Amino acid sequence: MTANPHHAKRWTILVILATAQLMVVLDATIVNIALPSAQKALHFANSERQWIVTAYALAFGSLLLLGGRISDLFGRKWTFIGGLAGFAIASAVGGAATSFGMLAAARTLQGAFGALLAPAAMSLLTTTFLDPAERNKAFGIWGAIAGSGASIGLILGGVLTQTLSWRYSMYVNLIFATFAIAGALSLLHNEAPAFKPKLDIPGVLTVSAGLFSLVFGFSHAETASWTNPTTIGFLVAGAILLALFAAVQSRSRNPLLPLRVVTNRNRAGSFMTIGISGSAVFGVFLFLTYYLQQNRGYSPVATGIAFLPMTAAVMISAAVATNKLRARFGPRPLVVAGMTLGAAGMLYLARLGVDSSYATAILPALLAIGVGLGLSMASAMNSATLGVHPADAGVASATVSASQQIGGSLGTALLSTIATSALTSYITGAHAHVSQALIAHAAVHADTTAFTFAAAIFAIGAVIAATLFERGTKALEVDAGMAPALAH
Repeated sequence: MTANPHHAKRWTILVILATAQLMVVLDATIVNIALPSAQKALHFANSERQWIVTAYALAFGSLLLLGGRISDLFGRKWTFIGGLAGFAIASAVGGAATSFGMLAAARTLQGAFGALLAPAAMSLLTTTFLDPAERNKAFGIWGAIAGSGASIGLILGGVLTQTLSWRYSMYVNLIFATFAIAGALSLLHNEAPAFKPKLDIPGVLTVSAGLFSLVFGFSHAETASWTNPTTIGFLVAGAILLALFAAVQSRSRNPLLPLRVVTNRNRAGSFMTIGISGSAVFGVFLFLTYYLQQNRGYSPVATGIAFLPMTAAVMISAAVATNKLRARFGPRPLVVAGMTLGAAGMLYLARLGVDSSYATAILPALLAIGVGLGLSMASAMNSATLGVHPADAGVASATVSASQQIGGSLGTALLSTIATSALTSYITGAHAHVSQALIAHAAVHADTTAFTFAAAIFAIGAVIAATLFERGTKALEVDAGMAPALAH
């Protein structure tokens, strides 16, 4: 086996990869803060506004597995650089947008190139750090970015929108991408396989269409309803197409997603953990942002800063979990404890009132959720790619991102629908004159109902993790036959 060409500069490479990952993760929220200003400047309707967010999610979510396999087939360095360059160009177009259509198209391109970039970055991480102790440290940093990038996006979006213009929430990606491209060109080696199997076209078509249908169905449910014929049609189509994809993969000579990647118990538990965490944590950002701005009068920047303690908690707990605890206890207790802490934090937020204090009613919950995410996400992301053959590293990494994306889309749609129903029933059941005070109480009731359901999602995740992950450090062992491929 040839020596790892990235070993000598692995920590510098981690900085490059982490920068790219941060750009992709924060772009899911940075535009949310800038959206009201963009809507005012470009004069588009409220009904069109959601598509600026959804366009990114649709392209990103539906093309991830294809992006992951492309990096496996053609080499991760050039796939990574191509994804960065495309993302930067799309961001420049978005920043210069003169119409709704131009901005939506730019967001679609961002999502498409993000689907190329994200799996390449994570698979480079997987194949660069082979020593277990160093791998734990690297994935601790990676998990911290995944868990805190959304809140960093809120802060950065608020600062740029308030001090410069909403357009800079797009232009800022040019700085991230330029730095990452320069580092990638000088530090990375392209390792393309000598034998390139044919791309699994039936697999590409079924999984891309299936994931698109699911994400679109979830997004449509958020703005329409779960009983809307369009919502039902896309969700059913998504389920059928993904079932067809699984059947195609079991028979394909060169499958897009080899079933060995997802049938391992620990990896299956990791993918499910990441998806469930994504669906629940979106509740924190979405509904707590509404609460802080609408009920407490926080500015966008102040709202972003309010999430900083959670970000710090994620980073610290992720580092401790991966560097100190994982090797001793294995991933199972860390993921279960993390999910349980997330549920406890959400239940604490469910006690919010109209005039609740940040220090006593919100901060303790954010710290609990932050510690929980750090424990669970970093460990799950590490386990999700542990033991995969280097030839499958890209598609395994793409499955991680797809789990997070689908989970986030489902969580946003589900919790939004629940909150809207709670708001309506509260006002209808009040049998009182609709006043500002009643609306404020109804809004808080909607938020706290969403937090209660998010707690239930975390609790389900804890049960699934306890069931699927193997006990102790056995879960850290590499699959039989993989050890030679992962050795130095």
